[in-house]
Amino acid sequence: MPSIPPISGLRSSRAAARPPVPTVRVPAARAVVDCGVYVDGQRLRGKFTHAAALAEVRTRGAGFVWVGLHAPDAHQMNSVAEVFGLHELMVEDAVHAHQRPKLEVYDDVLFLVLRTVNYVEHDSISTAREIVETGEIMIFLGRDFVVTVRHGEHSGLAGVRAVMDANPARLALGPSTVLHAIADHVVDSYLAVTDLVERDVDLLEEDVFSVRHVDIDQIYLLKREIVELRKSVAPLAAPLQRLGQETSLGVPKEVRRYLRDVQDHHTIVAERVSEFDEVLSTLVEAALAKVAVQQNTDMRKISAWVAIAAVPTMIAGIYGMNFEHMPELGWSLGYPTVLAVIAVVCGGLFVTFRRNDWL
Repeated sequence: MPSIPPISGLRSSRAAARPPVPTVRVPAARAVVDCGVYVDGQRLRGKFTHAAALAEVRTRGAGFVWVGLHAPDAHQMNSVAEVFGLHELMVEDAVHAHQRPKLEVYDDVLFLVLRTVNYVEHDSISTAREIVETGEIMIFLGRDFVVTVRHGEHSGLAGVRAVMDANPARLALGPSTVLHAIADHVVDSYLAVTDLVERDVDLLEEDVFSVRHVDIDQIYLLKREIVELRKSVAPLAAPLQRLGQETSLGVPKEVRRYLRDVQDHHTIVAERVSEFDEVLSTLVEAALAKVAVQQNTDMRKISAWVAIAAVPTMIAGIYGMNFEHMPELGWSLGYPTVLAVIAVVCGGLFVTFRRNDWL
């Protein structure tokens, strides 16, 4: 009689025989927000895939391609990378994001990472949970193409593309003008965000020195957001300096001049962010000092009232010892006299403490 295999064995054999569920791969076109072909500064009419756009440019031997992607997955990014010949390390950074601002050169392709920032509107610092949100823009710059990869909902480049499409003279300088336009757009957004953050810092500073009870949590919240802003802004200084000064990167002289202007604006932003950080550190110290002073004031008030309360307690304690022979026990005016003495001494202490600002 054949042996019956255990039920668990049957289940495992069936699971092994079951074919694996195929992974659904979303085509790269789903991640492409816009794809344009630019020749002599003018955008060609019609819609192109990223592969057809590059083929069109290389067939003509002139112009460049600008492809914009939003949050592509690994399959989508690899598909684009195969067409444009992007290095696998750049592709990995573009998919996983969360990169510091940097500039890298892979053969003849520049890879620039920009951190974008956005101010989150709120009614009050005390009710805010987030003040600055961040995203990323990665730019792949080649001889005849620009590929931009965005992460984050606030980092849209439709406005930048519209402005560039309306300025053929700048587009005629080549794909590096797109890199400048994006960098300029990002740094301008830094300026706008710092203006709004400065308002929060000023309001918080006013509260620290005018409100009796200071919530230090509000200061730490804003300081944490400033640190996040600083991490997004400060590391971009070195890449902008290289782009504006190094001639070996293939950026035309005219574009380098514009990039140096962006660098100047970035320096202003970086200095303002550093000032915010210093002001908030000072506010933390001031708030802690104010709390300490308030505690000392409260302790003085408590000590003053304890001293006043000690007078009747001491006198009542003396006359409550129940000795048979004590002064004024048989005197008819003894009780009102003691009350009068207590009132005079307590009143004198109260006036003294009040004059010395203890009460």
